[in-house]
Amino acid sequence: MAAFRLAVVLLALFVAVSQGLDLPNKDVPLLVKTLQNLHRGPPKQTVLKRANVQEKWITQKLDNFDDDNKETYEMRYLVNDEFQEEGSPIFIYLGGEWEIEASMVSAGHWYDLAEQHKGVLVYTEHRYYGESVPTSTMSTANLKYLHVKQALADVAEFIKSFKAEHPQLANSKVVLAGGSYSATMVVWFKRLYPELVDGGWASSAPILAKVAFTEYKEVVGQAFLQLGGQKCYDRIQNGIAELESMFDNKRGAEARAMLRLCNSFDDKNDLDIWSLFGSISNVFAGTAQYQRPGDIEYYCDYLLSFRDDATAIANFVYWGWGMPSCIDARYSSTVDYYLWAVNNFDAGRPWYYQTCNEYGWYQTSGSAKQPFGSKFPTAMYTTLCADVFGSQFSNEQINSNAAQTNLDFGGMSPEVENVYMTHGALDPWNPMGHGVAEGATLIANASHCADFSSISASDSAEMRASKERLAELVSEWLA
Repeated sequence: MAAFRLAVVLLALFVAVSQGLDLPNKDVPLLVKTLQNLHRGPPKQTVLKRANVQEKWITQKLDNFDDDNKETYEMRYLVNDEFQEEGSPIFIYLGGEWEIEASMVSAGHWYDLAEQHKGVLVYTEHRYYGESVPTSTMSTANLKYLHVKQALADVAEFIKSFKAEHPQLANSKVVLAGGSYSATMVVWFKRLYPELVDGGWASSAPILAKVAFTEYKEVVGQAFLQLGGQKCYDRIQNGIAELESMFDNKRGAEARAMLRLCNSFDDKNDLDIWSLFGSISNVFAGTAQYQRPGDIEYYCDYLLSFRDDATAIANFVYWGWGMPSCIDARYSSTVDYYLWAVNNFDAGRPWYYQTCNEYGWYQTSGSAKQPFGSKFPTAMYTTLCADVFGSQFSNEQINSNAAQTNLDFGGMSPEVENVYMTHGALDPWNPMGHGVAEGATLIANASHCADFSSISASDSAEMRASKERLAELVSEWLA
């Protein structure tokens, strides 16, 4: 039974990494694939009854801050009005860097709360993601219209228009929910447009922009240590260190063979090495970021089943990378893919642009308090910004952009009211958000966006208490 469970878990890891986002018909290089897995949408909810979810569109301005620009685009949203009555509150789930889908307004805790309060459910899609693409290409020039301020202004216009189109909702209260980046949007929307919303739930919201996000891999390591044990942590640390040493000490051919790298990989090229080890660390990151009870323990059983450390890492990441005939870990392939995506829409390119232009959040190897080695520095990620989007994205400019985001939205002091922030205590993103001292709820052993499902008997005591607290707050906001 344990072996069967392990096989299922490893298959899930393979599917998660290979299907992180819907990808165009092109071979996806390793770094792109593993990054996209870390930025897929919140977990789909288990739908227990059929809901009549309607797909609708609203015309939005291309540039919400230039009155002379008359160009528009069509923004998609989903509506479930099965509980709607006169004066129903409006429960809006904000889309982030993913394609929206019906389960988020058909099941889960947010859906249950809407049912309790006879609310109408809405799921908005973020500009440049899914089918809400405003421009004919994703050139750097066109991506100037991709910014969180534009996206927040879209939401503000949506709320006003939605109420105007439904007179029975003209005086309805509005509550927002979001996960990960869209949770960040919940916080920042309340800061910029407090008059349009009565409360918000922000699950796993990073609110501090930071270029060198070294804390991320520290928490990934802690998740494996806490849930998998010291032996598992040591195996990861020692195995990656051994692979690094092999490349450093003229055993690159042996390491390339172990990792099943394509012949084109150049182990004398720092950017190729950085891309490889960043992708190795991202397999572990994806495991920790989306772990469910028992997952990490089983992954660690697999890692510890090998006789030596490096072989364990090589086999584990090969599973995680989808087991192709050879692994394309070249940095140049990543650049080529993102340039190809100018005319072939793919969510990886616009999100990477946002990191260069607004946030950073590069999950680098700059901390010694993590087991994933030292060969994926911030320089890899900032160099990629310049190579893909232009030389204006220098290291200095990227840091300046992140500083401006913190200035605009207050960083760790957003100064908002009636926003309930939740984090998994083992979510690698939680260092960029509020902690208990700032009034947020940390849910023991949980990870990223882990609290959207309905209250159930399988919830931990901390998870159930957090969901019940949200229910109390929503009742207060809608009173």
